[in-house]
Amino acid sequence: MTSCMEIIPSFKYSLEGQESERLFYRRITEQDFDTWLEFCNYPNSVKYIFSQKQLEVEDPIERCKIWFDRVFHRYQNNLGGMNALIDKQTGQFVGQCGLLIQTIEEKEELEIGYSLMPAFWGKGFATEAARKCKVFAFENGLSSSLISMIHIDNHASAKVAIANGMHLDKRIVSNGDPLNIYRVNK
Repeated sequence: MTSCMEIIPSFKYSLEGQESERLFYRRITEQDFDTWLEFCNYPNSVKYIFSQKQLEVEDPIERCKIWFDRVFHRYQNNLGGMNALIDKQTGQFVGQCGLLIQTIEEKEELEIGYSLMPAFWGKGFATEAARKCKVFAFENGLSSSLISMIHIDNHASAKVAIANGMHLDKRIVSNGDPLNIYRVNK
């Protein structure tokens, strides 16, 4: 991986330095690769965050590279980005969550995206992180409407979206995958 951290500007969609009750938010760095590789090694983690075409890449290292390339591309092009979620009590890497610019049906939307390490599933961290993103976006006037794009079979993520005050807005197909678009308005 090429080092690009020195040239990545700050951007308005970053929650870097923010905190919620249990979490501290910081920028993803190349040093997070090995930790995220564990996520990419777990089949139930990747089946909903990668497109069907990307899932054809069976090597977890290659999947992790695809993920990190997307994260750094977003950072460099001010397209939003994921933040590392760090447990304030233990210092453990909990997962990633952030505000992402997406184009849906030729319209630019601001998405709340979240993915957690399997050890932290079912403990309320995703809901806490997603809520912080919502509050941050609305308080900073980043958008009057936010979405979460969720694979139709990803019921756990749908529960997070609903707990974040979102409702099912519509269903689309993106990169061959059926997705539900959940939405919340300011």
